[in-house]
Amino acid sequence: MNKYVNLANVSTNYAMRMNRLRNQIFGEVVRPTNQKSMKVVKLFSEKPVNKRPEIVEYYPRYEETESLMYHLRNYGLFRDEHKDFKEEYQRLRELRGKTKWIAPPFRNKDKSS
Repeated sequence: MNKYVNLANVSTNYAMRMNRLRNQIFGEVVRPTNQKSMKVVKLFSEKPVNKRPEIVEYYPRYEETESLMYHLRNYGLFRDEHKDFKEEYQRLRELRGKTKWIAPPFRNKDKSS
């Protein structure tokens, strides 16, 4: 084994071609490159963002979070300022008499009575 390692370090034409072949087979950079080019190689060797399951299949748990925040707000442990503002605005509208008037349900009057 030591003999093959020493052969890879020799700068003969055959050794260089075998190193390139080995790098191609194992998915490494074929020719020696500088640090700036290695950054590009690293970017292209990664899986694309739209193919990564941890990014594509991420959906926050909206319903569970909303119900949790609702209960925490009822206990007084969470302050939802937007909902507080809406409730206060509705309360002020009711005090001014600006709420929608709901008519009583329509009833047929019997003419016999």
